[in-house]
Amino acid sequence: MQVVEKFISINGEGTRAGELAVFIRFKGCNLRCGYCDTMWANEADCPYDEMTPEEICDYVWGTGIRNVTLTGGEPLLQKDAGKLIERLLREGQNRVEIETNGSVDLGLFARDPECRPVFTMDYKLPSSGWEGTMNTANFEVLSKEDTVKFVAGSPRDLERAAQIIEQYGLLEKCHVYFSPVFGQIEPVQIVDFMIGRRMNEARIQIQMHKVIWDPNQRGV
Repeated sequence: MQVVEKFISINGEGTRAGELAVFIRFKGCNLRCGYCDTMWANEADCPYDEMTPEEICDYVWGTGIRNVTLTGGEPLLQKDAGKLIERLLREGQNRVEIETNGSVDLGLFARDPECRPVFTMDYKLPSSGWEGTMNTANFEVLSKEDTVKFVAGSPRDLERAAQIIEQYGLLEKCHVYFSPVFGQIEPVQIVDFMIGRRMNEARIQIQMHKVIWDPNQRGV
């Protein structure tokens, strides 16, 4: 498995925002969103360490941190992703979160209810240029523990997000977060949109790690 970073920090977003977590970042993604803040991890010449699932588990267990975030890139493209997830959950006392881009079939990783990670799944909105790659069958896989995240960069994005939320009943199915594309939309615009639509249960979230550290700093 191609690991470009492994480190301890806090969860900067999601349902466990502010809690300590150990992060494993994998190389490569099948999408190239213009606002991606880890594009460097998707480049062909990005250096990486080749690690087995066993080696990754040993590192994770050695940290003493229970929250584990597998991210990228797109972590579910890694050949042994399923094996790694199963080992982390079956043999450790870990809570495993997968940050995934919404294009990969989540059903492949949620077959065993006793060995199931938590998914934080993006739905790519029009400004990303990749909405056509979204696997909407994933909405049937999601549960109350999971999250759909809408990264919005324009009023059009917000309108599209509202359509998807209503069409698939996401507010009753899972957590729903809005996150602004830095420099393209002001957070207050998202709040005003949520108020106007009376979007009970939806949340806006600012990436906490980008407030604590420099937004371009790696390993945090």
